[in-house]
Amino acid sequence: MEFQSRGRREVIGRFDGGRITSDGGGLLLREVDQRIGLLDRLAACFTDHRNPESIEHSVRDLVAQRVYGLALGYEDLNDHDDLRKDSTLALLVGSKRQTISPIAFF
Repeated sequence: MEFQSRGRREVIGRFDGGRITSDGGGLLLREVDQRIGLLDRLAACFTDHRNPESIEHSVRDLVAQRVYGLALGYEDLNDHDDLRKDSTLALLVGSKRQTISPIAFF
């Protein structure tokens, strides 16, 4: 099952094992968001008062992380400490990290 690519990376749902996640449904949410632009519009509601030289993550990325986390059942903010290393959430949010490893979705 092929999804929209993320930059040079192909996003393909396979069912042959390997690194597995149960959060693959988030890919469908990302597809919907890419069509309707909900996260971009939601992020535009915030005014970013942070020092631009110190910003590592955009407001849009932070909003996306929170929304996807909630949609996938991670309602506690302390879950995000572990999720920041999660390849699936990085893919959903749009991380450009080169350390994202392949995973299988089910």
